[in-house]
Amino acid sequence: MAETANIAAMAEKLSNELFAEFFWGITGPMNKNWPCEKKEQHGLTTHPSDVVFYYDDPYSRNRVYVNTDLKSYAKSSITFSAVRGALESLAKQVSCAEISDEWRDLYVHPNVTASICGLLFVYNHDGEYDKDFRTHLRSLKSAQLDLPKGSRLVILGPEDIFWLDNVRYEIVQMRGRRTGVVPLPDPAHCRYFYPQLVRRKNLELGHAKAATLEMLTSQLIVLEYDRQGQNDEKGLVLFYRGQGSSVEEFTYLFDYLRSLQLLKEGIDIEIKLLNASDVAQPMFKKAQQVYVDGLSDASRGSPLAERVLQIHYKRMSQVLTRFSDIELGMDYA
Repeated sequence: MAETANIAAMAEKLSNELFAEFFWGITGPMNKNWPCEKKEQHGLTTHPSDVVFYYDDPYSRNRVYVNTDLKSYAKSSITFSAVRGALESLAKQVSCAEISDEWRDLYVHPNVTASICGLLFVYNHDGEYDKDFRTHLRSLKSAQLDLPKGSRLVILGPEDIFWLDNVRYEIVQMRGRRTGVVPLPDPAHCRYFYPQLVRRKNLELGHAKAATLEMLTSQLIVLEYDRQGQNDEKGLVLFYRGQGSSVEEFTYLFDYLRSLQLLKEGIDIEIKLLNASDVAQPMFKKAQQVYVDGLSDASRGSPLAERVLQIHYKRMSQVLTRFSDIELGMDYA
C-alpha cells in the first residue's frame, strides 16, 4: 500500500508543479470523497476528487473549476480498459459535482460563476510508454459517459504531459537566462496571451492570466511578458507543438502574429519547438525570406519586414521528469 501511495503521489507532485507554471490555483481539500447525488444511477455512495484546480476564463466572467483525476501508471498499466474506466468514473464525478451542494461548499469560491469540467491526467511514471495514446482516445467513443450537456472532459496522456512539462521547464530556464534574448521576468510580470476578439471582448484580462485548457491542448501556447526596465515594451514566447518541417508552418505563425498586430516595435518575439525537425532551423530562415519577399514592394523595406526578420527561433531541450517512489515516501518533513 505504501508503494502504491508513493506512485500515486508522483502524478500529484507533477501536476501541482506543472499547472502552477500555467497560473492555475488549487482549491479545497485534496484526495477527498464526497457524496454521490445519483446513487441508484451510478451505483456508488461517494465520488473522489483527487485535486480541483481553477483559473479565470479570459473571455467571460466564469471561474473554471477542473475536477482532476490523477493517474500514475506504469507502461503496462496504460490500457484501453483502464483509461475507459477512469474516464467513465470522471464523467460521473463531474455529473454529480454540477448538482452537489457539498462539492460546491468544498471547492467553489463565493461570489463567482462556476464552470465545472473534468480532467483525466494520465502520467507514465516509468517513462517507458512509447505507443500512440490517441489510439485509446479514438476507441473511447464507446465509453458510457454520464455527462451533463455542455460539460467537458479533457484527457492529458503521457505525450501531452511530456509536452507541457517541457514548456514549464523551458519557462523556468528562461527566467534564469542572462545571455542572448532578454530573460523572462518573474511570474508577476507574465501572463498567457489571448487576443481581443471581435465578437467577444476580453472581460477579465486584469486577473485572467492563466493558460486555459483550450490553450494547453492546442498546438500553440503563447506567453506574454513585460520587459523589465522598458516602458510599455513586451515580449512574446510562442511554444509551438509542431515539427517545423515546412516553410508553411512558420509562415502560419507569422500570419498569426501579423493578424493580431503583434509585429511591431517594442515586442520581442521567440518561437520555440520541442520535437523539431532536423530542418526546422533552415525552414525558419527560409520562411522569413519567403514572407518578406511576399510583401508588397512598398513593404519589403518596412518596419514589418524588419520585425519578421527579428523573430528568434530556438529548439527546446527535452527533459523527462522522473520521481523516486522511495524519496517521495521519505518526504514527510
